[in-house]
Amino acid sequence: MDIRIEKTKSPKQIPDFKGPLGFGKIFTDHMFVMNYTEGKGWHDARVIPYQNLSLSPASMVFHYGQEMFEGLKAYKGKDGKVRLFRPDMNAKRANASNDRLCIPRIPEEDFVQAVKTVVEVDSDWVPTEPGTSLYVRPFVIATDDFLGVAPSKTYLFIIILSPSGAYYSSGLAPVGIWIEDEYVRAVRGGIGFAKTGGNYAASLAAQVKAHDDGYSQVLWLDGVERKYIEEVGAMNIFFKINGKIVTPMLSGSILPGITRNSVINVCKSWGYEVEERKISVDELIAAQKSGALEEVFGTGTAAVISPVGKLRYKDDVMTINGGDIGPVSQKLYDTITGLQNGTLEDTFGWTVTL
Repeated sequence: MDIRIEKTKSPKQIPDFKGPLGFGKIFTDHMFVMNYTEGKGWHDARVIPYQNLSLSPASMVFHYGQEMFEGLKAYKGKDGKVRLFRPDMNAKRANASNDRLCIPRIPEEDFVQAVKTVVEVDSDWVPTEPGTSLYVRPFVIATDDFLGVAPSKTYLFIIILSPSGAYYSSGLAPVGIWIEDEYVRAVRGGIGFAKTGGNYAASLAAQVKAHDDGYSQVLWLDGVERKYIEEVGAMNIFFKINGKIVTPMLSGSILPGITRNSVINVCKSWGYEVEERKISVDELIAAQKSGALEEVFGTGTAAVISPVGKLRYKDDVMTINGGDIGPVSQKLYDTITGLQNGTLEDTFGWTVTL
């Protein structure tokens, strides 16, 4: 794929990476853009100065929600090299979402090339402080100006970049999770496995309710029986029960997380028995009361590993591991981030050095 590069003539001030960056609040000098036109395919790949979009108010993305997004990170190690973590997996997952949403597929090699190119152009924006990274947000939006429910005939594929600190302001401190018993996020056969905005819009009411009660995130139950654990709003979820690592199986309503897949492979390499299966909230409560529930942690690109210190379900408030981070959670965080920033040898072949 040929990518035209147009550098900005008005570069921004790169922030002081030693100060608080927050997450997803600052954006770099450049963005990647590529058009799709029915009959022509994807075309006009370019890196241009970061700028606002000009779209018709009738653009279909605004009315029918036909859009997909992804998330990955670039890291700068102590050796000064910039690394991406498993971008091929993001490309595959993007196309799985595209298929479900009737968005044209993006060739995986083009997706990865686009990410690599725009990150290389803005490589000075990759922070170096511990716990920081350059967040990469690829997304596709439907752009036909047509008020009809049908797949669009034109699209934009865009990648923007944001130097970011920890996803949670508390860093690696254990968070409180609210197990939702009123609303549902997704059902099997729907779009729960796709990375699309509608899933996140559906989660907001429960998220507000959880925050109002002092909890950081919502843990969803299945949408049919309302008893099986699925995933957290921004993460997959794992439990250490009687020495085994347990996580809900992928059933079509759970996002197939790339960090989730990485954690499963790392835990297996350490000799842990890993179970991907249904786990009910009743089993979880019983395990906590008996002392069998040893650790709970979330996994995702944004937070990497997020230890859970407290779970709430209706009137039950469960404290996990005394509210402290568990040894497996800590080791996983150290290992995954070590692979990402190049301080640990990548025996899995997951990192791509630019």
